[in-house]
Amino acid sequence: MMSRMVRALTAMAVAVLLGLLGSGSAQAATWWTSDQWGTWSNGGYTLRNNIWGSGAGPQTLWANSYSNWGVWADHPNTGGVKSYPHAAKAVNRKLSSIGGVTSSFNVNAPAGGAYTTAYDIWADNYRYEIMLWMNKFGPVGPIGSYQTSTWVGGHGWDVYRGTNGHNEVFSFIRQGNTGSGTVDIKAVMNWIKNRGWYGDVTLGEVQFGYEITSSSGGLNFGTNSFSISSW
Repeated sequence: MMSRMVRALTAMAVAVLLGLLGSGSAQAATWWTSDQWGTWSNGGYTLRNNIWGSGAGPQTLWANSYSNWGVWADHPNTGGVKSYPHAAKAVNRKLSSIGGVTSSFNVNAPAGGAYTTAYDIWADNYRYEIMLWMNKFGPVGPIGSYQTSTWVGGHGWDVYRGTNGHNEVFSFIRQGNTGSGTVDIKAVMNWIKNRGWYGDVTLGEVQFGYEITSSSGGLNFGTNSFSISSW
């Protein structure tokens, strides 16, 4: 009885999600999940629902491809990150051996809740975390302390440096929100290296998604297009 009720509620949540998103590809999503750790591989990318924070509410991730996907999330209005639904691509190469790494994105983000639209870039087997905040809303802030402001990778940033107790975190907070653009990730990584904050690291995985702290009542996050190129 309980399992049937859970399935029915999940189906209802997805129906509400697709209705709110309106006509188009989302209504005939190729794949969706409400599982905490639900994943889908497509076109060399991995999509993850990734509801990892405490006190999280329901969340559904849908996708037509690695480039076109979205999230409906109803997380309570409390502090602390609840989830980071994202698409990811592994690079697994030394920084010095990479000719370039760039990424482009186009999103529809809500004017409510508390969240960031962010890249999460991992180096040296999760020893270093580089976050690029392209869009932020509500009471959210980076780890660590302010270091400097700079223009690199095609954008102006306020740069923070700190640790979360597990790895060192470099946060680049864009000086002004944007829902679309292209970023030169290798240029950002070289900028960090040139400051002596790390050496010739191995770039592991590049992730892009929505770091959601709160979305009470249910909010929609839509990725119209997204891609990563490395050579």
